[in-house]
Amino acid sequence: MTNTPAMLPYGRHVIDDEDVAAVAAVLKSNALTGGPAVDQFERALAEVTGAADAIACSSGTSALHLAVLALGLGPGDQVIVPSLTFLATANCARYVGADVVFADVDPETGLMTPATFEQAVARAVPGRVKAAIPVHLNGQACDMRGLKQVADRHGIALIEDACHALGTTYPGNDTVPVGAGREAVATCFSFHPVKTVAMGEGGAVTTNDPVLAATMRRMRGHGMERNAAASTVPEFALGPDGTPNPWFYEMNEVGWNYRASDIHCALGSSQLKKLPAFLNRRIELVALYDAAMKPLAPVVRTLGRTGGTVGWHLYVVLIDFAGIGRDRGAVMRALAADGIGTQVHYFPVHLQPYYQRLNGRQSLPGAETYYSRCLSLPLFPAMADSDVTRVVEALARATHLN
Repeated sequence: MTNTPAMLPYGRHVIDDEDVAAVAAVLKSNALTGGPAVDQFERALAEVTGAADAIACSSGTSALHLAVLALGLGPGDQVIVPSLTFLATANCARYVGADVVFADVDPETGLMTPATFEQAVARAVPGRVKAAIPVHLNGQACDMRGLKQVADRHGIALIEDACHALGTTYPGNDTVPVGAGREAVATCFSFHPVKTVAMGEGGAVTTNDPVLAATMRRMRGHGMERNAAASTVPEFALGPDGTPNPWFYEMNEVGWNYRASDIHCALGSSQLKKLPAFLNRRIELVALYDAAMKPLAPVVRTLGRTGGTVGWHLYVVLIDFAGIGRDRGAVMRALAADGIGTQVHYFPVHLQPYYQRLNGRQSLPGAETYYSRCLSLPLFPAMADSDVTRVVEALARATHLN
């Protein structure tokens, strides 16, 4: 009997006994949510990113939503978003009633550039673009200094979608981690199980603006405030002698239940301690992939590289499917039969039916070209060096290059 090789997924979390112990300690404590583990995680993340503050929340999607809420965006405003991203980057603008203007991307990296940002501004309604959300795709960071120059010319705030880029540094500046807030007012992270650091489900926003931080903390908890001294309804907040009522809370605007629990944050803090090791292993695996892919060129090519230290989230190759006479679905099925899991990141959001109904059918050739060729291969720290060889050999068979 032939043994079927174990399936290699495109991404997978790595949990050890230390992580299990951290979660178990919370389960045995008196605080499963709203307790000290949340504060500890936020302090650890702020230290890792170099930001003044970190606000933990329930997902990367809620992180994006909190950021646009804190900026006060709403109906009549426009937000520029690269089309090559997950749905949440664009949807967060729609959550607050703002309109989305899609930017094109570099077809070799999938990243929004200063040029494609400027082109999107030119297609927007003058004066209505209030924010842009550049996406650090696959682990590679955008040219934030170049984007900031465009943003400053037009009075646009930048929110970074760094859900792929924890541990990455900016191109041209290896000393500044993504999330430090040099160019952006807020940076959003995800801690989904396929990300470099896993919380099960979870997200966070880093910022250097104390007003934005306070707003996001309030909005993640239903908009509730417990500051009796600053209450707008002192007759309810204070007792007859002016002492704050211990049960008091008030809500001046609608918020959401976007809190992260102590259970999730305990796991997040434990995982953050391993971030350097996780990043180093991902970099090693990418180097092995890059070397092994060379014989498959030019039909299979690696992504264009932007520079900086890359906290690789995904390993993506660009394949000339027309050139091999085999469509992507057939290649993915062949790889799956060999025990290799793959995925496509992403279908351009401007082509989604919802956004076509809003904006009409648009042509963004960079995003569409990138999408037509991209394929994400397995990448996670627990992979062995031999797994890379196995994946590349299977890819050569699936693309008829062996």
